[in-house]
Amino acid sequence: MARIFYLVRTFNGQAWRNLKPKAHKEIRSATPDPGGEGYWLGIDLGTQSVRAVAVSSSGVVVGQGSHPLTAHRAGARHEQDPEEWWQATISACRAALGGFSASSVRGLAVDGTSGTILLVDRSCKPLTKGLMYDDARAINQLGLVNDAGASTWASLGYRMQTSWALPKLLWLLRENQTLHPPARLAHQADFINRRLAGHEVASDSSNSLKTGYDLIHETWPHEVLDALGVPDCIMPTVVRSGTQIGTVCREAADLTGIPAGTPIIAGMTDGCAARIAAGALDVGSWNSVLGTTLVIKGVTAGLIRDPAGVVYSHRSPDGNWLPGGASSVGAGMLTQRFAGRDLDALSAQAELREPATVVAYPLVSHGERFPFTAPDAEGFILGTPVDEIDLYAALLQGVAFVERLCFDSLDMLGAPIEGDLTFTGGATRSHYWCQLRADILGRPVRLPDNAEPAMGMAVLAASEGRCMSQVAREMIHIREVIAPRSGRSARFHEPYLHLVDELARRGWIRPQLREYAEKRTG
Repeated sequence: MARIFYLVRTFNGQAWRNLKPKAHKEIRSATPDPGGEGYWLGIDLGTQSVRAVAVSSSGVVVGQGSHPLTAHRAGARHEQDPEEWWQATISACRAALGGFSASSVRGLAVDGTSGTILLVDRSCKPLTKGLMYDDARAINQLGLVNDAGASTWASLGYRMQTSWALPKLLWLLRENQTLHPPARLAHQADFINRRLAGHEVASDSSNSLKTGYDLIHETWPHEVLDALGVPDCIMPTVVRSGTQIGTVCREAADLTGIPAGTPIIAGMTDGCAARIAAGALDVGSWNSVLGTTLVIKGVTAGLIRDPAGVVYSHRSPDGNWLPGGASSVGAGMLTQRFAGRDLDALSAQAELREPATVVAYPLVSHGERFPFTAPDAEGFILGTPVDEIDLYAALLQGVAFVERLCFDSLDMLGAPIEGDLTFTGGATRSHYWCQLRADILGRPVRLPDNAEPAMGMAVLAASEGRCMSQVAREMIHIREVIAPRSGRSARFHEPYLHLVDELARRGWIRPQLREYAEKRTG
């Protein structure tokens, strides 16, 4: 068996730059609606930039702006300067609001990268750098957190991970012992919301999840925090996402161009924001994001508890649950193995190789997280490819096989999976790959016009006091629906089960999942 290893690179679909999406004419309009209906501002605090969009109630993007961010990485450390977040937010908002009367902005919401935190004083001055979502320096604190909160985390259906916010908070408190009790915890979105409001405001329940917030009882687990030595006084008040938490102050208005008094709505993590923008909001609906890696998020009426701790759930503003997981397979492997190649041409040839003569498990990096956890997992190929087209076809098919296994796993856990399925991410620029995934999953898929997290925050801001799924139907536009081709799904059953059998043989998936996948295939 040949093993394959790939460098992790950001995959944004540029390899498919010749595949231009069909654009919904309203989304591409840069002219405000003549009716003066008002607009909502969505702000996305990403890893590489801050992005802001102003959107009408019918989904017209009337203004947008972005500003880059710099990061500092060293081994397990990944930091950013919180003051740079604020300056980038100022720049992005001014650009987004520069083309129309900003006085018509009715509300805003901010998303942040999940698990990114810092310590601030009561005037929101940063006391530390921002520890980013994938900062993994808190390895020594992880065991303490999981031991102290074992029963709480089990009730919520997960176990803490090294990069989650609560272990990092313990690390910050240990390294900055002279700062508290005056210090306050702030998630990335909290920091920007406090600057916009000019005073301390509540955090949102979505960004608070990885800090240990109990989404069932909607409170901090005080006994766990006490056992860990975390003072109550440093923890923010938390409200459910979608709740108004303040208004824009005069000073922030002068800097950003956002009118003073504009309502600030509690936002969500960037992943949840992107799910809103995909329009996957009804119970049973799912959003599959294929970029560098594969992320799947859905909507359920009740909490899905995964005994393996692989799937964890956010809470929707309407009270539903948002389970999901992130696999380490994805399009990142193409940027290494086929860097600089014409992927359109390769895809056209790969379509003639269905199925490929080999089966690939196209892991982008070392270790797997979903639909199973295997820290030592490595990518592999079963068999020897006939040529590079055979290998390329196997890699595309392999990602789709893992995606199918994710849904088999979710179905086995009792999650409803038969609702609308939306594809987003850079890989949607490849029409063939979207079609292949639809064929292997055996179900139609929807491609939205604009699935950026900032768009999701604009929808959330517009949903205050309303049903968010209804608002999304008014603002989110689907540019295309791809149906599985007749007779194509069956041809992939054998290679899919071949991959599942190999994963089981290596001990990476439980026998129950292997049997369930075979049952669903039959």
